[in-house]
Amino acid sequence: QVQLVESGGGLVQPGGSLRLSCAASGTIVSIYIMGWYRQAPGKQRELVAFITGGGSTNYADSVKGRFTISRDNAKNTVYLQMNSLKPEDTAVYYCNADIVTNYVRNTFWGQGTQVTVSS
Repeated sequence: QVQLVESGGGLVQPGGSLRLSCAASGTIVSIYIMGWYRQAPGKQRELVAFITGGGSTNYADSVKGRFTISRDNAKNTVYLQMNSLKPEDTAVYYCNADIVTNYVRNTFWGQGTQVTVSS
């Protein structure tokens, strides 16, 4: 019933910015941790950032100071503002959320959105 849909990916120049959005829909009782992961070709999926229901945030060292995660609980949406993008940020970015629905708590994943940083 729950679906996560990412948007905002695309092709940008080095030093540019993108803002990713992930909206959760369906029968949702509550959402706990929401986060962003990324996976480059041939590499393991890695955590980029997460935000708790109380607003506490955590970032990977590689993006700290450049990326900002935020959430709008009224809209069941999490955002990732990405500034000063580097070629090494190129990856498929996946939204992740820990969601309670019908008294069951599960982790859900979006389908991913491609971010390409290139000249």
